Amino acid sequence: MNTFLILLTLSISILLHLAQCHIIDEHTNIDLVELELDQTVLKQKQSRFRVYWHDIQSGNHPSSMPIVKPVTKMGFGQVNMMDNPLTLGPKLSSKAVGKAQGFYGMASQEEVGLLMAMNFFFITGKYNGSSITILGRNAVFDHMREMPVIGGSGLFRWARGYVQARTHDLDLKSGDATVEYTIYVMHY
Repeated sequence: MNTFLILLTLSISILLHLAQCHIIDEHTNIDLVELELDQTVLKQKQSRFRVYWHDIQSGNHPSSMPIVKPVTKMGFGQVNMMDNPLTLGPKLSSKAVGKAQGFYGMASQEEVGLLMAMNFFFITGKYNGSSITILGRNAVFDHMREMPVIGGSGLFRWARGYVQARTHDLDLKSGDATVEYTIYVMHY
């Protein structure tokens, strides 16, 4: 008899738990539907702009430095952390508009192919306090590279799009580089 009561109690507990899970799932689905309906009220915008990314590895105040050393002579495996200036023009003395914060790593064994994960955080103008997130492959010696914009914050909430990167200046001895980024982004 004790075994029967224990099994009955256990069965009832399991059924109640499953019923609660179902109710929670239904509630969650309702919230998601309401969120989607709220999003239809927002108007989608498209922005296009250009900034210059300055990767400074030399001098007393580098903006990029290795945090993982390479495992091959070609540099494979090296990872750099960055807090690079973003400016309106190609000169570092141009007006600063933000920072590129994140990391890049040598992800290819055959060429200089980077995996880049970075936020462009803006500090001036109408995008002040907003950011876009870029994650993608950068074949450094290609004339033009394209990487996806996978998200954003502030005025770039729900962002999606892409960036096109073109090297403006590269010093092979110091590793310093200036890259022009043209950003095409859809956001709400």
